[in-house]
Amino acid sequence: MNLDSSSERTDYRLPKHPAFIVGLVLAAVASASTWFYVDRILRAQQIADAAAHSRPRGNLSDLYPRWLGARELLLHGRNPYSAEITREIQQGYYGRPLDPARPTDPKDQQGFAYPAYVVFLLAPTAKLPFDTVQTGFRWFLVALAAGSVLLWLSALRWTPSSGTAGILVALMLGWLPMVQGIKLQQLTLLVAALLAACSACLAAGWLLLAGALLALATIKPQLSWPLVLWLLLWAASDWRSRWRFVLGFGFVMSLLLGGAQLLLPGWLGMFVEAIQQYHQYTRNQSVPVALFGSVVGWIIEATSVIVCAVCIWPVRKEPTSNPEFGRVFGLVLALSVLIIPMFAPYNQVLLAPALLALLRSEASPDPIVPAIRLARVVGAVLLVWPWIATMGLSLAYVWLTPALRERLWPVPFYSNFMVPPFLFGLALQNSWRSGPRRLRDTAPAE
Repeated sequence: MNLDSSSERTDYRLPKHPAFIVGLVLAAVASASTWFYVDRILRAQQIADAAAHSRPRGNLSDLYPRWLGARELLLHGRNPYSAEITREIQQGYYGRPLDPARPTDPKDQQGFAYPAYVVFLLAPTAKLPFDTVQTGFRWFLVALAAGSVLLWLSALRWTPSSGTAGILVALMLGWLPMVQGIKLQQLTLLVAALLAACSACLAAGWLLLAGALLALATIKPQLSWPLVLWLLLWAASDWRSRWRFVLGFGFVMSLLLGGAQLLLPGWLGMFVEAIQQYHQYTRNQSVPVALFGSVVGWIIEATSVIVCAVCIWPVRKEPTSNPEFGRVFGLVLALSVLIIPMFAPYNQVLLAPALLALLRSEASPDPIVPAIRLARVVGAVLLVWPWIATMGLSLAYVWLTPALRERLWPVPFYSNFMVPPFLFGLALQNSWRSGPRRLRDTAPAE
């Protein structure tokens, strides 16, 4: 498809300067309400609940277990998967080691349940005090969140005005999953940024660097493996022009795996055991299983994988310059969020490219059937619900008694379970809908 054609150079600029100001102010207010809710309402409720049930509270940073494990392995040669390191992690994370005899203690043991090669990414912080690392990493995640929006726009071949891009960045910084990830210092946000950079490099034709970035993103393999499978299939479909992507991925993965083996022989078996233990004590479930139970949930997962595979199969031969490639990138990540055995809101930051692709498709002149239009309206309500709820709670803050706070704090999370399946379905429809048009445009004239 010719990207220089007038049909692809749709003008997404805001028509008037005042409209941009209003949009930016609304986005800033919505984002500020999320941060206010998390800092003043959610955190206060968690502190009160912990005090009422004698639950320990330490730094509660999801970075801390990985940082401590990396420091002990790199500086002292200690096994980060060991029970001793787990107890030391609990001392910092919770404020004391967990006691199995206390029924109110958290069930999450906070063990080092990551591939050993994550220590290479954390190596520059190993000799720094954790307070410094925690503060720096939080601001680093803020920068990654803002930058990832621009990277996803590049991958989607969407070039909106600077005003529109600013509004999207403001909304991203106040998106509840993103705010939760920043507050917890979750490595999922780093993985999302690496995948965004990978997609932008693919769009720019920098295949070697794209493969290297994808390899780094495997520090959370449960989030990246569907995309790894898809991109390797895509590369194999035109090996002559795409072999550099596989070279970059394979070379960096070899360095990561080989380096981890030299640093901690036999780490892979320890990692597999740590993952098994993690799922045993957290009892995590995918969104479909949580909503519909094991049998129906697994059927939905399998069906989603099959339908997604059928949808993306024709795109395997498409160049990265085609906007459809970016939409498929977002679709595969939406599938990942749907099927991974974890429903934590911060994982939904991986839905960003699918969401941006849907926003862009709203400017398409193609007609949309009423049922799909209704589904998009419902999806939009589910997505904006956290902002609506946090703004309402923020405005009512002075009237929130402890009893009211205990009843109302979950309200912004009411749509949490419905967003992944709805957005996956809409992303699937968006890619499927654009497929026939793409094939029609590229078919030879009779």
